[in-house]
This record gives sequence, C-alpha cells and structure tokens, in this order.
Amino acid sequence: MIRRVSLAVAILCAVSAHADTDFSRLLAQAPGLHAQALQQALDAVHRAARHGQLRRSDLLTVIDYSIRSSEPRLFVFNLKTDRILFRELCAHGKSSGGDIADFFSNDPGSEATSLGLFVTGDTYIGHNGYSLKLRGISPGLNDMAEARAIVLHGAYYVSKEAIKVLGRLGRSWGCPAVRTEIAHKLIDTIRGGSAIFAYYPRPL
Repeated sequence: MIRRVSLAVAILCAVSAHADTDFSRLLAQAPGLHAQALQQALDAVHRAARHGQLRRSDLLTVIDYSIRSSEPRLFVFNLKTDRILFRELCAHGKSSGGDIADFFSNDPGSEATSLGLFVTGDTYIGHNGYSLKLRGISPGLNDMAEARAIVLHGAYYVSKEAIKVLGRLGRSWGCPAVRTEIAHKLIDTIRGGSAIFAYYPRPL
C-alpha cells in the first residue's frame, strides 16, 4: 500500500512539474528548435511520467532531426527551472541521409536513426568510450534500441572540423553521437532515467 501511495505521489509531482513548464521560455532559449518538436516532446514526457516510465522528470532532451546535422539540434532542458543546459551538434545514422536526415528505422542492421521517446539508463566504457545506454519506449519506432545497441556517445566525426571538410557531420550506425569534448558532461547530466525525445515532422 505504501509503495502504491509513493508511486502515485511521484507521478502526480512529475505531471505537475510538466504542467508548470513555461513552453515559450524554453523555446526562446533554443534557437533553431521547432515548436512542434518541443511540444511533442513535452506531451510524450507527460504521458511517460503518468505511466511511471521515468525515474527523472526534471530533465528533457530533445533531438530535432529536421535540423541539418551541421547545426546544433540536441537540446537539454531543466524542466524545474525552465532553463536550457545544452545546445549541441548531434549525428544521425549512415542510412538516414547526408546533412539532412530523411529516413528513420527501428530495424536491426538498418544503420538508421530511430525516432520517439527513449529513457536513459546506465553508463559504460565501450568501443566509443564513455557511453549511455538508451531504452526505446515508443512501440514500433524505437523499441529495438537495446537490441540494436543504440546508445549516446561521443565521436570524433561530430565537430566543426568535420563540417568544414564534409559539409556535414560524420554519421553513426544509428546512435545519437555528440562532440567528444562534451560527451562525458552531457551523459552524466542526463543519465539515470530521464527522457530523450527524437523528433521528425511526421505523425508519431
């Protein structure tokens, strides 16, 4: 009974926090981010919090894949203070397109980026260094993320230098990759059950 009450209180607090979020203030701090991307992300987080799928409801990461890879498109918000914490470059999968992503997949071996809502998990040291496990909770869109080893990590090909040479960022095997210089700090900020919403302007 106590556990049920505690869970209910946690969910109510999470929903209340999202209800108090200042949408306009968040959007104003995130140049380039489309309003629809942020709104869909907040709606998705609200639903996830209501169903007890998030351990942390204070943070929201939005990746707007309708923005070119050569421009910042990963945004991390503190929903309690209505402040942006990160505005970063983010790579997409090899099969998802060049500078502009236009193809997304949930299929193993596709080397494409997946859309929808992810929940951050634990960290580990792997082939790409310090990395963050992600669990996809949007059925049919990203629920194969763990089987595909889709994680957030730093990568040398996410840099201004890569953009100068290629005209775009390098590409991953489907993972949202960020600058190596910021990866550790970013991962430690959002790890442990916060939401990442990957957006593209089509019905989800």
